[in-house]
Amino acid sequence: MTNPSKTRVGVIGVGQIGKGHLNTYSKMEHVEIVAIADVAEAEANRVAAMYGIPNVYTDFHKLLERDDIQAVDVCLHNNFHRPMTVAGLEAGKHVFCEKPMAGAYADAEAMLEASKRTGQMLSIQNIQYFANHTKAAKALIDAGQLGKIYHARSVGHRRRGRPYVDGYGSPAFVQKQTATGGALYDMGVYHISTMLYLLGNPDVLRISGKTYQEMPMDARRREKSGYSVEELGLGFVRLADNMTLDIIEAWAIHLNELGGSVVVGSEGGVRLDPFGFFRSVGDLDLNSTADLDRFNYRLHNVQEQGDVYDSPQHHWIAAIEGRVELLPTAEIALNCMLISEGIYRSSELGREVTAEEVREMSKSTAVAV
Repeated sequence: MTNPSKTRVGVIGVGQIGKGHLNTYSKMEHVEIVAIADVAEAEANRVAAMYGIPNVYTDFHKLLERDDIQAVDVCLHNNFHRPMTVAGLEAGKHVFCEKPMAGAYADAEAMLEASKRTGQMLSIQNIQYFANHTKAAKALIDAGQLGKIYHARSVGHRRRGRPYVDGYGSPAFVQKQTATGGALYDMGVYHISTMLYLLGNPDVLRISGKTYQEMPMDARRREKSGYSVEELGLGFVRLADNMTLDIIEAWAIHLNELGGSVVVGSEGGVRLDPFGFFRSVGDLDLNSTADLDRFNYRLHNVQEQGDVYDSPQHHWIAAIEGRVELLPTAEIALNCMLISEGIYRSSELGREVTAEEVREMSKSTAVAV
């Protein structure tokens, strides 16, 4: 029997990501997981027993038919996001969807349109919004400490961290038919979306980019995986308000580091990780670090924020409960999809592309369910 005092959630997909989301929900006292759905029935039953979830389905439509579920969490591979998210919204549920928003801009756009049409909330997972270094950078920007912002850099680095072929995850992460993209869609969405969030999600004007798959990999795993996506994505984006963004996202590269993502303005600059704040006073250049744990403590205990910015799931549930206004995670994620797909199109065409060209060229990659 469901508890009316709790937000009642259904989770679709209990693989690696779904288990992570369930673990977070299990620690939230005001959330009740009513049901899960997964085509792998034995695994779904095992996970349900682990978390004490009473209802298990192999058909997600049956989960959506339940009138005691307020919200669903979609934890499947990229090309399943659109059909399951839209179905959830149209069933009258709020939807939390794993990143990236979809496999194609056209699908992501349809998801946001469905949210607006149905009046149901849609949130896209990005844990980086809720990291202490992002919250600190946002506080500096909101306080005007950077002056007029004009450029940002989005950085992601792994030395050899391609899913499956480098030892973790499943082949579905590296196949276009399920994931559409590689490093840009797996890691890049975190960093690009975070930069867009800090910049105020400006309109995208033009994109130039290149993708690579050059480094060798284990031949047996290459063949078994059907590897067909990029390991390195590079981009340069012209944004509204005379701002620019450059991007480097590496699943694998022969370098030990690339430095952290940054935002720079006329009066100062901030690097996210490791966190640093930089500005000049006359002839004196100042390089500042910060006590981020103490900053987070004060947000909770002086500003009394509570749990509403503790994680993507905490924030989404708080928004459903009316305790906080939902951050525009879907709108930012849609802009991120535009940039990522723009890099792919630019790489294929060998030239810069406009945002409008990307919108016109985008074709659905959604898998029918």
